[in-house]
Amino acid sequence: MKNLVAVNSRKDIFQQYLNTPIELLLEYQNMGRSPDRFDSPQIIIGTCMDYRIDLHIPGNFAFIIRTGGANMRNNEFYLSFALAIGELKHIALIGHNNCAMADIQSVRDRFITGLTEISGMEQKQAEEHFTDSIATRETGNEVLFILDETARLRSLYTKILIAPLMFILEENKLYQLEE
Repeated sequence: MKNLVAVNSRKDIFQQYLNTPIELLLEYQNMGRSPDRFDSPQIIIGTCMDYRIDLHIPGNFAFIIRTGGANMRNNEFYLSFALAIGELKHIALIGHNNCAMADIQSVRDRFITGLTEISGMEQKQAEEHFTDSIATRETGNEVLFILDETARLRSLYTKILIAPLMFILEENKLYQLEE
């Protein structure tokens, strides 16, 4: 994937993230930094609901909002709440490779079959639910979506440092995104 910048040491971290909770996040995840103790959250992490994303962060370090594809559309109130109540100034928006939200059409049949068998929903209702929902849920290319979503959120929260990051599942590591 282009735009990915590896983080293996502090010198790899983009200058704007140094001495911020974003630096700590990268160090916890990629460098095995020992967990610090926090009495209150330092950052908001917006990431995908995918169960394979295993973040190595200490307790009380972050508010975490998990939603398909790290798509924060219709979740702005939760972001605003955490920013205002937590008095936070940093957001890490974390996408990941092989995200099902990038190509929802590819799982259409599985979605409909699974939903009807598991939930008891009628097939026609499941089909309509899928069709009505994908327009605002499908993200397309994971990297481009995270960059676009970061730009959108920056237009809402002009004083907040928002870091677009990618989680590479096979490595269990975070990468910075060049913009």
